[in-house]
Amino acid sequence: MANQSEIQPRPIAIHWMRRDLRLQDNRALLAALSEGNPVQVVFIFDRMILDRLENTRDRRVAFIHQELTKIDIQLRSFGGRLLVGYGNPMDVWREWIKAFQSNHIDVQSIHIGRDYEPYAQTRDRELADFFESSGVAFKGVKDHVIFEKSEVTKDDGNPYTVFTPYSKKWRSLLRISDYVEAPSLGGLNTSTILPSTAIDWPEIPSLESMGFSWSSASIETFPERTISKEILRNYGEHRDIPSIKGTSRLSVHLRFGTISIREALRCGLEHSEKWTTELIWRDFYQMIIYHFPHSANESFRRVYDTIPWVNDEQHFNAWCEGKTGYPLVDAGMRELVQTGFMHNRVRMVVASFLCKHLLTDWRWGERFFAEHLMDFDLASNAGGWQWAAGSGCDAAPYFRVFNPTAQLTKFDKDFKYVRQWVPEYGTSDYPDPIVDHAFARIRAIETYKSALKPS
Repeated sequence: MANQSEIQPRPIAIHWMRRDLRLQDNRALLAALSEGNPVQVVFIFDRMILDRLENTRDRRVAFIHQELTKIDIQLRSFGGRLLVGYGNPMDVWREWIKAFQSNHIDVQSIHIGRDYEPYAQTRDRELADFFESSGVAFKGVKDHVIFEKSEVTKDDGNPYTVFTPYSKKWRSLLRISDYVEAPSLGGLNTSTILPSTAIDWPEIPSLESMGFSWSSASIETFPERTISKEILRNYGEHRDIPSIKGTSRLSVHLRFGTISIREALRCGLEHSEKWTTELIWRDFYQMIIYHFPHSANESFRRVYDTIPWVNDEQHFNAWCEGKTGYPLVDAGMRELVQTGFMHNRVRMVVASFLCKHLLTDWRWGERFFAEHLMDFDLASNAGGWQWAAGSGCDAAPYFRVFNPTAQLTKFDKDFKYVRQWVPEYGTSDYPDPIVDHAFARIRAIETYKSALKPS
């Protein structure tokens, strides 16, 4: 029998899932498989993120947990299993590397899909230093966007800060190779996956062990991941009507990578120009937050941070509770709190109302959305809120103020959406408007004009 010291370590590659919770069309998984060593797939429930969540029934955590369970079942069919940790990523990786070494497993490389948010960038830089000191290659690939970082720039190499010219350049650069499927699932078999018997790992942590609880109501609100060709074909005509199923409802799947952005784009290019444009917006905001990380919590155009917000807490609470007296705003807020979703047209209306009608700092609304949206994505959320506030990447002037009554008449004239979420509308139980539209519009424009005038 060979001495323990004589046992040759078994080389493996690791695929660390983050925003790519799928085995199909996964470029980081494909990169791990291409090295020719057995692959171990892992995920970490990051306490640096989870500890900030106040709702113990957070739908997103339940969604992630459910998807990880499905992936584990898939991997077990190939003789492997999913390794799931819980804690500070640095602490988890230190523990894992030691455990692999003690079981004579040599982790040669760790493969990730790159993440462009400020926290993720900082986390990955710190881990890169640790992996280098441990002799492990840390390799990132582009996976959850079509174009990243500086792949779409102005002719002088600087990043675009306005969407329309970015979109035109994005389209001019697009090639089939940018959205072809990565055949990662086809490369999985009993010889390419590290056997589950190679190391004695614990089961996936339960929600309860992490301070969360399973809610049947949460599961009922998870949208299907099927890309409906019928919806896409009618998307341009139906997408602004909140009472019908006119949008894809795939945003949560794109956020967590349970479907591939490349699969989404292939369907968009075939069936819907408008939907394809929405996917380009997603790339645009990921590019913006990478080049301008301050825009995550400060105004992209810093002069807008001088606006003297009113920040009336009673008005803000009325907005949060869907009791502003403006039915389209109230319906949207109640839909959000009850389901974790809000129709995109309504998101623009409620955001404009908070920033312009109530003169409430856009960051208050951005944080509320961050707490409740199942599809919360920092880049798109901050970008969308700054679009509404006028402080972000938008060529439109600051005096764009949505009229919530006119929006209701245009997009929900039969009150189908409103009556679904605000059943007391039209009765004495429904509150009067908390602010007059004409007054609020003038106040917003004058406040902005005064704050932004040249000194």
